[in-house]
Amino acid sequence: MKIGIFGGTLNPIHFGHLRTAEEVREAFSLDRVLFVPSAYPPHKRKEEMETPYERIEMTRIAIEGNPYFEFSDMEVKRGGFSYSVDTVDEVKKREPEAEIYFILGVDAFFEIDNWKEYRRFLSLCNFIIVTRPGYENKSPGESLPLEVRSDFCYDAEKGCYRHASGHSLIFLEITLLDISSTDIRKRLKAGKSVKYLLPLGVEEYIIKKDLYKR
Repeated sequence: MKIGIFGGTLNPIHFGHLRTAEEVREAFSLDRVLFVPSAYPPHKRKEEMETPYERIEMTRIAIEGNPYFEFSDMEVKRGGFSYSVDTVDEVKKREPEAEIYFILGVDAFFEIDNWKEYRRFLSLCNFIIVTRPGYENKSPGESLPLEVRSDFCYDAEKGCYRHASGHSLIFLEITLLDISSTDIRKRLKAGKSVKYLLPLGVEEYIIKKDLYKR
C-alpha cells in the first residue's frame, strides 16, 4: 500500500491542489492520496481562515468522484496547532505496512527547517517536492537545509536523494496551474468571479455559506 499525504490549510482547495495530487498519484502509482486540512497552522492567524470544519467540507466536496482521493479530519480532531510530523506519525500508526509519501510544494520545502522536529520529520517517510509557479529552480542539494545534508546522499541510478533511513526525497516537475488560495480569497472579498479556479461544488458551497467576505 502506497499512501500520499497532502496537507495544508486548503483555504480554499482549488484545481491547483487537485491536479498536483493527481499527477503525483499517477507518477508514483499511489493507492490513495489522503487530503488532511489543518486545524490551525502555527504560522498563520486564525482570523485569516475559515473554520476547519468549513475547509474540511470544501475538501470533501472537491475530491468527490476520484476513487483514489480521501480526506481526513485527524488534524482537526487533534486540536490546537497542526504539525505535519505529528500527522505522519499518526498515519504510520494507523497504516503500519504502508509506504508513506508526503507531498509538498518547493516553496514550503525551502522553509522546512522552520517546521517542528524537521530533522526527524525528514526521516519518517518519502518526500515528493513539487515545483510551483514563481520560484527559482534550485538543485536538490542547494534546497536541503545545511544541518541535514549529511543525512542524505544522491542516488544517481534513481535520480533522487536518499535519506539514511532509506526513504527517498524526489523533486517532481508538474503541470503549473498558477492558481492560489490567496488570490481566490481576494477575488471573493472583492466580489469577483472565481469560476474555473476551483470545483463548481466548492464554489457553490462558498456562496451558500457566504465565505471569505470579511
